[in-house]
Amino acid sequence: MSLDVAPTHRTLADIVNDNPSTARVLERFGLDYCCGGKRLLEDACTSAGVSAAEVTEALGALEESAKAPWQGMGLGELTEHIEATHHAYLYEELPRLEALADKVFAVHGDRHPELARVAALVKTLRAELEPHMNKEDRVLFPMIRMLDSEGLAGAPQAAAISSPIHVMMLEHDQAGDLLEQLREATNGFQPPADGCTSYKMLYEGCAELMSDTHLHVHKENNVLFPGAIALVEQG
Repeated sequence: MSLDVAPTHRTLADIVNDNPSTARVLERFGLDYCCGGKRLLEDACTSAGVSAAEVTEALGALEESAKAPWQGMGLGELTEHIEATHHAYLYEELPRLEALADKVFAVHGDRHPELARVAALVKTLRAELEPHMNKEDRVLFPMIRMLDSEGLAGAPQAAAISSPIHVMMLEHDQAGDLLEQLREATNGFQPPADGCTSYKMLYEGCAELMSDTHLHVHKENNVLFPGAIALVEQG
């Protein structure tokens, strides 16, 4: 059974939450479903200069699947899922990619000067994402877990939760911009014909970094953070 998508009535975030496999289709068309997840599909296609009909056809060709598992999680459980899935991945992968980018640049930089930009972007992403995750792990996520389990009475500081969430979302936007620059610097993560195995591994790693981070940010921007703010507002 194919996926039914109505572009004028569905947001990018809702489409991914209903069927996680759609994320790769949206990625392929350059549609931002994480930081731009609140946009309708049709509007996002117009902004990106792609055909809404073509995107809808690609989405419709997918098989239906169960809703994203994170949709059924409580807020506390979702913070733990994000830490175990996405934060753990980034803490391990960012140092590996930084070292690999430096190695590939040292070997191939004379023939491919764009590698200097690639290495610099990977280094900047690590420098920004690691402190960002640390703030979530140590401050924001524990606040959300306390709010989820004890409510405002047990977590009075949660009333001010919108401020750190706003900061995290701004930092998400910055990371998204850096990832887009990385996509451009790597020619869409396509290594040159003379690229060695390490070169290919670097570009494959960068592509996976972008894909995983988009899904990571989607879960926070479009599911976790709105849920936490809604709990505070319900008081």
